[in-house]
Amino acid sequence: MITRLPLNMKRKLTLLVCILMLTGIRPGLTFGQNSGSTPSQYNKPYKNVPDRRDVTIYQVNMRTFSKEGNFKGVTARLDSIKALGANVVYLMPVYPVGIVKTANSPYCVKDYVAINTEFGTLNDLRELVDGAHQRKMAVLLDWVGNHTSWDHAWITTHKDWYKQDSVGKIVSPQGWNDVVQLNFDNQDMRREMISAMKYWIYSANIDGFRCDYTDGPPVDFWKQAIDTLKKISNHRLLMLAEGKRPGNYTAGFDYNFGFTFFENLEAVYKKGKSAKVIDSLNNENYIGATGDQQIVRYLTNHDVNGSNGSAVEIFGGKKGSIAAFVVVAYMKGVPMIYNGQEVGLPYRLVFPFTSAKVDWTLNPDVTAEYKKIIAFRNASTAIRRGKLTSFTTDDVCAFTKQDGGKKVLVISNLRNIPLTFTLPAGLATTWRDAFTGAKTTLNSTIKLEPYSYLVLKN
Repeated sequence: MITRLPLNMKRKLTLLVCILMLTGIRPGLTFGQNSGSTPSQYNKPYKNVPDRRDVTIYQVNMRTFSKEGNFKGVTARLDSIKALGANVVYLMPVYPVGIVKTANSPYCVKDYVAINTEFGTLNDLRELVDGAHQRKMAVLLDWVGNHTSWDHAWITTHKDWYKQDSVGKIVSPQGWNDVVQLNFDNQDMRREMISAMKYWIYSANIDGFRCDYTDGPPVDFWKQAIDTLKKISNHRLLMLAEGKRPGNYTAGFDYNFGFTFFENLEAVYKKGKSAKVIDSLNNENYIGATGDQQIVRYLTNHDVNGSNGSAVEIFGGKKGSIAAFVVVAYMKGVPMIYNGQEVGLPYRLVFPFTSAKVDWTLNPDVTAEYKKIIAFRNASTAIRRGKLTSFTTDDVCAFTKQDGGKKVLVISNLRNIPLTFTLPAGLATTWRDAFTGAKTTLNSTIKLEPYSYLVLKN
């Protein structure tokens, strides 16, 4: 028997279907713990996700990135990101932001499986991801796994999924009063969280996650999540921990975050700290790492840009910041660039990132330097994968990277004064400029101009 619907109900259903199609949601799709379903795979999984040693990450803050402040504004500049030399685009949180007790933070997530309409629709995100893949760039989403907004649906439906005090009151983490602490003793919450992560891999064809405040949730949760995600056999995923504990490596993350590298490099510039501290970090940051797990290093990101300053503000202007970036890009780990860094942005992009936009017309000379430095990194197996030997002094970061018969010598003066650097035995020989190919013969000492650098290859 066929049931006929009243005309007004048919119209309402038709309108609903149209709305769902326009927003990229398929009618009948449910996803989560109770549904037991998996969304169908959108588009073909990206097959060219780079080896974790060969990555250059580009961080996008949607609110500051373009005049529009949305996905389409990013899609329109994918060619520029590609031309810079990046091969991984990392998008700050794309989810709806809570409005209860809110500070309008992108890290105050109201719904893990929805798009913040401020940025567009699921289809807009898909177009961005498709565009990146067409340009041979992978895409990571920012995952906020430690806490939710106060108006997340789980607050009402699953209070036991949150940490509570002795009288049953839900609590906030670490004084972040706009968000609520999740309870990782609850296995149902864990499974739902992992299910939501899987949703984005299938529904938007993304290539991994940068996991916010990774050192908050327990290591065994992240291992459970990563082990589950790795079972999606047709996707190669990259996983970045915004944390520094060795257990993140054990959990299966490809990367830990270079907090201490940034803090110490800033102290080299601002407090006159010895550059030799970098050598100690090259060991300390890798405690717990096995195989080719890496550290992500940076001069700025969305946090320190607002609190400490832009890269040129922290690291001695345009020349000083370039000398620092050479160390970030070449010494050990993989580099991350925050949007606007490559134009020498002289002002801060302050939380909640709604008051300023990146001016892409600034400092083309800085952009050209970034492109040159990253292009050589991309071309040099020795830089990306070679053995590091450091000759760093209190003022000059100097090292070689060697892979087989290919050797690169890097010397960067981290001071705003002229210096004389004494070459170690065996390096006073003939090299080629890494950027021009011109021959140069080094003597036992080199005079370095303030914030100058040399990159030479054999």
